[in-house]
Parts: sequence; structure tokens; C-alpha cells
Amino acid sequence: MPFQIIRNDITKVNADAIVNTANPKPVFGGGTDSAIYEAAGKEQLLSERKKIGDIARGEARATAAFGLNANYIIHTVGPVWEGGDKGEFDILKRCYENSLALARELGCASIAFPLIATGVYGFPKDKALQIAMSAIQAFLLEHDMTVILVVFDKKAFELSGKVVDNIREYVDSNYVAAAKRREYEEPRNRFYGNSIPDRPVAFSAGFGHRREREEIDAAESLPLMESCIEECVEAEEHLPRAPRAASGASSKADKVASPKAAPKKKIKIDDLLASPDKTFQEKLFEIIDARGLTGPQVYKNYVTKQVFSKIQSDKDYHPNKYTAIALCLSLHLDIDQTQDLIGRAGWTLSPSSKADLVVKGCILNQEYNVVNINCILFDFDCPELERIK
Repeated sequence: MPFQIIRNDITKVNADAIVNTANPKPVFGGGTDSAIYEAAGKEQLLSERKKIGDIARGEARATAAFGLNANYIIHTVGPVWEGGDKGEFDILKRCYENSLALARELGCASIAFPLIATGVYGFPKDKALQIAMSAIQAFLLEHDMTVILVVFDKKAFELSGKVVDNIREYVDSNYVAAAKRREYEEPRNRFYGNSIPDRPVAFSAGFGHRREREEIDAAESLPLMESCIEECVEAEEHLPRAPRAASGASSKADKVASPKAAPKKKIKIDDLLASPDKTFQEKLFEIIDARGLTGPQVYKNYVTKQVFSKIQSDKDYHPNKYTAIALCLSLHLDIDQTQDLIGRAGWTLSPSSKADLVVKGCILNQEYNVVNINCILFDFDCPELERIK
């Protein structure tokens, strides 16, 4: 997976390069800068940093990583937020671009970023996140590298935008509805049966109060039953009645045999096995061929070349859930096409899984970018795409 977002202390992340939000002068200050110096060994790191000298805002320079689980520390200087009209957006974008370019020059296969300039420099978190995602996406379209965005505190992570709001509303409404059904399904069926449609549920203290809900349902069910009985009696009084037969005799209607249902035709398993539908692999490449796409266009930034090659060479290959979903995202399939294709691999987007609902909400809103989707999943405290089971 080329992009990951995790909640962690960046000094504990294992990556080829760790990005530091550096001071422009060869000194260390607070926040992430101070934490990296302490973890790496501040005396030796400061000695290396002095060899570089001043770093202009938006530029990036590298030193050894010393005590960190990395090969390099890339020092980049972010902008101080002054309202947004002093070139702050462009400077922050260059921080990401220059750090990524330097990591590539150094031969790094992975790089970990903090959310640059959102600490003591005061850059608004939602705007900083949008810039980070945009710069990372543009880089990954052209280059292979694992990019990790490290968020120390959930409060430091803010998503905004119409698509995100739509997905949040979709997930919240569906997930809460599913939770209500799971919570009250049993008592509701006991009193009403399956024929009574769902009605609004009254809450006294949220979920978990089954006994209270059962008592409410029981109380509600009595007038409901009485009303149903009254309606049935009234309806019966207006029905045409057949003349009663004499005592001990049966009416003609009683003697009429009730019509028998037509016997159901038995389906033979052999018949089903004789004409199986297309496999995941066959359907996938049918879609790819119909759209005139090449393999790299489909798998790049979604799955590895090795996994795609395995699917290509084996029509019975069974992909994991992430691979199946990722290829649907790559092909920009709608929700019905997605459910159909992943279903051929034995998977589904479950209405009771929050992560699945997020993915479904993204597809319904035509959001197919894995960087954006992983950020939305993180916002909902869900695992990243690659870890969805």
C-alpha cells in the first residue's frame, strides 16, 4: 500500500526517512522538532544540523537518523501561519514536494511525515491536511514509495469538505440504524412478530437498556393488540355470510377441496455446476478489456504488480478483501458493480461494518482515491483499506 495514515509518535515509526518540522536555524525548538532530537540523540544530531546551516522555508535537507528507526532525517521548514495571504500554502506544499524528492534521491522506499506546520506554527489542520494529501497523491502517481502520515493525536486530524460530510452522514445514519436493529431486534420480534414494521424507537439512556425497551414494547403492544382485535371484529361484521348448514350436516363449501399448490421444481446441483458464472478473474479482465485499459493503469497505487500478475495467471485465484475492493476502486466501479465483482471472490460490503460502510459511502460519492479514503477511514477510527477484513 503506497499510502498509510497512522496514530503514533513519529519517533517510534520505522521508515527509511523520518521528516522533521525543523527550525530554520541550526537549533531545536519545541514539538516534533524537540521530540526527534531527543530520540535521535540531540548532541550528535545538532552537530550534523549545524553543518547544514540555515534552511529556507519550504526547503528540505537530510542528516543521518542516529537513534531513530530510520536511515535519514529529512529536515524541512514549514510556514508560520499569518492568515493565508503570505504564501503559506505554497510554502507548505513545497515542504512535502521537496522532502519527497529528496527521499527519492536518497533511494528511500518509505518516508514518514508529521502534519507539517500545524503545531507551534499554527497552520489550520484541515487546510494543512488537504495540502499534504494533494502533494502526496501527485507524487505517488509518478513514483513508487510508501508514504506514511503520522498523527500523534486525533485532535490534530481534521477532515472537511462536502464529500466527507456526505460520507459521514451516510455512515452515521446507517451504522446507528444497524446498531438499533441489533439492539432491539429480539424484544421487538417477541412482542410484535416480524409482520409489524419498524417504528421510531424511544431512548431513555441510549443503547444497552434492553429491559427498559422490553417494558416499553410490552406496554405499547397492549393497546396495539386491542386496536387490532377491534378492527378485525368490525371488519368481520361487514363480511357477507354464507347460510349456516343444519346441525350435523356439512355445507358444500366445506366439501370443496382446497386448491393444491403447484409442486416446486427441484433444482439439481449438477445443473448448477454445469453452468457456473464468471470467476472474479474472468469478470475483472472482462471489465478491463471493455474499457481498453492496461495492467499498470489498473493496479498502480492500488495493488502490487506481483498480486496483479497472480490474478492474471490464475482464473481461480482468490484475492483477499482489500485486493478485491482496491481493484474496484481503481476501475471506478459503482456500488452494484463493486458488490458483484467482490462477491465473485466471496466478499461483500457488510451493512453492519463501519469500515465497509465508509468504503460504500466513498463509492456512492464517487471518491475512489485511496489516499482520501484512508484519511476518511482514519477519521472514523477504522482500519486503513489494506487492513479491512
